Amino acid sequence: MKTIITTPHAPAPIGPYSQAVLKGNMLYTSGQIAIDPKTGNLVTDDIKTETKLVMENLKAILEKAGMGFENVLKSTIFISDMHNFAAINEVYGTYFNEATAPARETVEVANLPKFVNVEISVIASL
Repeated sequence: MKTIITTPHAPAPIGPYSQAVLKGNMLYTSGQIAIDPKTGNLVTDDIKTETKLVMENLKAILEKAGMGFENVLKSTIFISDMHNFAAINEVYGTYFNEATAPARETVEVANLPKFVNVEISVIASL
């Protein structure tokens, strides 16, 4: 049986999907973009601010599932411009202990939902 994880502290889904699904001790989040859950507004002022909001949205989902970034096993980062990689990585890195950081892939894509610059999802385990 799976449990749907929902929190008002992360953006509501904008389609037929859940913020996250918990199956046993495994959590699978949907990709998060920089939508402010309080206002519903997209925040793309600069890449660092955008990335921080994405990570804060993931943090809210992890916390709702009783987890934190230390529980993340793998992350996937989609970016629209590989030239933003260093700035995204700088912000992303503040959420993890480098010695125990998760596995990760970063992929440049042509477009993302709402034409944002970065989308991140994670898989975590209790």
